[in-house]
Amino acid sequence: MTELGQRAKAAAHLMATASTAVKNEALRLGAEALEAKADAILAANACDVDAARGQGISETLIDRLSLDEKRLVAMATGLRTVAALPDPVGEVVAGDVRPNGLRVQQVRAPIGVVAIIYESRPNVTSDAAGLCVKSGNVAFLRGSSMALESNMAIAAALREAFAKAGLPEDALVLVEDISHEAAAEFMQLEGYIDCLIPRGGKGLIQSVLEHATVPYIIDGDGNCHIYVDSTADLEMAEAIVVNAKTQRPSVCNAAESLVVHADIADEFLPRVVAALDGVELVGDRASQEIAPSIGAATPEDFSKEFLDLKMSVCVPDCLSDAIAHINKHGTGHSEAIITSDYAAAERFTQEVDAAVVFVNASTRFSDGEELGYGAEIGISTQKLHARGPMGLSHLTCIRTIVRGDGQVRG
Repeated sequence: MTELGQRAKAAAHLMATASTAVKNEALRLGAEALEAKADAILAANACDVDAARGQGISETLIDRLSLDEKRLVAMATGLRTVAALPDPVGEVVAGDVRPNGLRVQQVRAPIGVVAIIYESRPNVTSDAAGLCVKSGNVAFLRGSSMALESNMAIAAALREAFAKAGLPEDALVLVEDISHEAAAEFMQLEGYIDCLIPRGGKGLIQSVLEHATVPYIIDGDGNCHIYVDSTADLEMAEAIVVNAKTQRPSVCNAAESLVVHADIADEFLPRVVAALDGVELVGDRASQEIAPSIGAATPEDFSKEFLDLKMSVCVPDCLSDAIAHINKHGTGHSEAIITSDYAAAERFTQEVDAAVVFVNASTRFSDGEELGYGAEIGISTQKLHARGPMGLSHLTCIRTIVRGDGQVRG
């Protein structure tokens, strides 16, 4: 593991000085490589999926693991999208001239070696590599055993493409040792890893909190709420709730909790229950009295990220109670309000503690590409140094450059 860290650190010095043109060419060639080697990548993924099914892995995780032609095209498109984005490296974000004539600038610079430890999704291998390369960083990746064959095939294609463009092949370093011991060692590569980003469930996050000795950014759970306010357009609310819950229930920005104002619950709950056909609903006593098909929720259900066709339901008496419920049970990921009341929307956006807050839109838009950042490296649920979908600018740090003409401090 130390040898891999040394390779990544050596490549980081070269990546920091790579030109925008070379980085963009590497990403374009990477996209072409994914398409050219699609058969090999999909064959490797089929092996991973077959092995996972043989181990009795849930269909929710199988969905995360699986690649097909459409998802592979999306991965290639993601690389091309990132190539077309402005290069953040060298951007001057602030500047000033001091009274003594010193010219001070705050400038974006690469972080260095960005390590990502992730579960299931092989598309993260491509997305993470693309964002790291464009922001002048090395992508030091450690996926799960479940997706090893897929990750190796994708990484091999991208490493070859990056080298062809003139970048160091080790702009992407993949850890192929998928043992728990190797994972712990990976998290403790002080001096080699500049920032660690875990992408996975509670088990992975807990492991990072217990073992990591390098700086990290938590990409945490997504217990996302949809709050339907008393003034909501009910047709809009129904469409948003159905989309947020069912469009892809296995991802972190899917809605897990439905909160409906008591003034409209009698009218809205029966229609949304019918629209959520196939979704298991569990709720509080008020929701059960209105819609008897809703099961009884345990206290834990309101705080749970189901990642499946299951959803908790709560009927608060007022906006204040709704906000209190969300802040108590939410994970700081993404929350939404459906309302026609501007004041309610403003209060919700100010008081709900979440990385991303939506007004009259689905939480499924909590995604770097959907929000214009390009393929995201993750969605940070903490507050330092980034919060929400992390795109290119979040993979840089701010350096201070001071230019003078002989000033000395008295």
